[in-house]
Amino acid sequence: MKYIFTVIFILVVSAVAGADGKAITYEVDGKPFEGYFISPSPHAPLILLIHDWNGLTDYEVKRANMLADMGYAVFAADLFGAGVRPTELTDKRQHTGELYKDRKKMRSLLQGALDTAKSKGANVNNAVAMGYCFGGAAVLEFARSGADLKGFVTFHGGLSTPEGQDYSKTKGKLLILHGTADANITMDQFGKLAGELEEKGISHEMITYSGAPHAFTVFGSSRYREDADKKSWKRFTEFLDETLN
Repeated sequence: MKYIFTVIFILVVSAVAGADGKAITYEVDGKPFEGYFISPSPHAPLILLIHDWNGLTDYEVKRANMLADMGYAVFAADLFGAGVRPTELTDKRQHTGELYKDRKKMRSLLQGALDTAKSKGANVNNAVAMGYCFGGAAVLEFARSGADLKGFVTFHGGLSTPEGQDYSKTKGKLLILHGTADANITMDQFGKLAGELEEKGISHEMITYSGAPHAFTVFGSSRYREDADKKSWKRFTEFLDETLN
């Protein structure tokens, strides 16, 4: 079954990949993972892209290609493992739940993905991490870990800070893009995060979009909101221009 999922992922990547994009098999702590890397030039600024709870799919590949067209290198990481692309709700909750319970492992997988990007020639010294939904929560975990990146961006991502953690080690700027109508991640959580970041003196910008529910950027979904998607993407690309050399 793992082989079948691996073949499907490679076929999907082949169908939507840009001219220089390719599936990348790599290991973290001895376990195999399947990411996607695309780079328009050798010294292009890097975006580390983290998937939502579906795992790395054609959605992330499409977003990576959009960024590559703008001149950025992108490594779309895999936090679930080679061949693991859950489609059932119970499986999605299982795989994300395992990482939410094991933050050390989550950090290790994020760092492993960044190290893999570096091994492929990516410029990790001029880089930003971004993520969607679960991926947004992972990006904030990476920020709290003290990862040496210039910025951290979330689209409708989880915003809660685990007990015992804070943003005292955070080095880069944060951009939080959120739907005001998100019933999964409430405005109370949004406000609490703002207070935490202000308390620690972390440079941040937080924007909400009216009428936008959770997962408002996902093309073709019933939750997709074109206005919020376009506005958040525009602000994101402006942030990249401001943050990366």
